[in-house]
Amino acid sequence: MSKVLSFGEIILHYAPPVATHYIDSHQMPFYLGGAELNVASALAKWEVPVKYVTAMPSNFLSDTIISHLSKKNIDTTAIQFSGNRIGCFYLATGLDMKSAGVVYDRAHSSFADIQKGTIPWAEVLKGVDWFHFSAISASLTQNATDVCEEALVAAKALGIPISVDLNYRAKLWQYGKTPIEVMSHLVKYCTVLMGNLWAVEEMLGISSSIATSEGSSPAALELAAHTSMSQLKVKFPLLNTIAYTFRLADTYFGVLCNKNNFYTSSTYKLKEVKNIVGTGDCFMAGLIYGLRNKYSAEEVINFAAAAAVGKLFELGDATDQTVEQIKKRMI
Repeated sequence: MSKVLSFGEIILHYAPPVATHYIDSHQMPFYLGGAELNVASALAKWEVPVKYVTAMPSNFLSDTIISHLSKKNIDTTAIQFSGNRIGCFYLATGLDMKSAGVVYDRAHSSFADIQKGTIPWAEVLKGVDWFHFSAISASLTQNATDVCEEALVAAKALGIPISVDLNYRAKLWQYGKTPIEVMSHLVKYCTVLMGNLWAVEEMLGISSSIATSEGSSPAALELAAHTSMSQLKVKFPLLNTIAYTFRLADTYFGVLCNKNNFYTSSTYKLKEVKNIVGTGDCFMAGLIYGLRNKYSAEEVINFAAAAAVGKLFELGDATDQTVEQIKKRMI
């Protein structure tokens, strides 16, 4: 069976507990992370054949991680070995990746220093029927952006659907290019896009009619999403599916534009959220899962939203939910 290929940087997520003496105890939880790996992990959990491509140093740590991923039924055969380090970030459990508290340590990682021409894309893409990446990869360095485009050109030439998660991390864009000039160039290759009103504004230059979700009604947010998505489809004609997420103070829902029709998921009430990291990645995986399995548009957005909501109550960066658990949550 053909595979979904997910391309991006693997990250070590160190999660110091809030208000505890983790230094004195010499203990700090850590998780394997990275937006694209989280998507690959979810799809593998849901029995979708998946391949993961990244760059890692050749050492015992990489070998241990790759062995772990292989046991999760993630095809690691195309992982590239180069450079000297795996990037990491520090974020206390329960906080958002957009939080001012996140500390990145990703400079000169193997992935950040990846070189164009080192990945044999024609070979790597054999047996692949879906390519996924995120804006985070393009936010790191010009090298990483160049390799992203190299992959996109190869995938497009083969007629492979391309999805992008437009996740915006302001702290990462430090190499002299603006998100708009980079992502506007890369998104032109894509057929599926996930994001939100404000990420699209920051990274693709399409202004939102609403400055913030705070105090905005769901109806107003839906209308703003419809307007933004319509403009996206004009600017990027290859896009056939666009999804936005809205996580409000105590509710969560998603909006989907598919073939010029709009759909809104069920609205979920949120109580005692444990963890925010990886929620969007889980939504993205749900979107890919539904589209690949030929779900109806209503089923696609509801499955993706239900998956994301379930992730809010899990620790770690990647979901451990089953398809059956997600379907039971759909309302």
